[in-house]
Amino acid sequence: MSYDALNKYKQNSILTATPEELTLMLYDGAIKFMNIGKYSIENKELEKAHTSLVRAQDIIIELNYSLDMNQEISKGLRELYEFVLSKLVDANINKDIKPIDEALDIVSEMRDTWREVVKQIKQKVYQAK
Repeated sequence: MSYDALNKYKQNSILTATPEELTLMLYDGAIKFMNIGKYSIENKELEKAHTSLVRAQDIIIELNYSLDMNQEISKGLRELYEFVLSKLVDANINKDIKPIDEALDIVSEMRDTWREVVKQIKQKVYQAK
């Protein structure tokens, strides 16, 4: 698959995704950039580590801002997002992988839970048809 075709596929995936699928994509992106940041720190590629960790931070900020604070669960999610963000900032400042590992554990668990939610929503929609 050519680079242009891959980009068009990705763009189409985003444009046709449900809000639930977009949230899942954000979790996946945050995890991807945290892993790149971790790998880059381990390999002394500090500029790449910085760039990747900032991208992960931006995604966590977006997830945080997208919360509906009228929902009770949003308060707990906001605390988790703020904790993850603080770990990513700490990792970026100190070029330390331990805070990235802590953030990865939390975001990976959130992603896995959200993936199950998306699966259940799709199942209900399919059954309703």
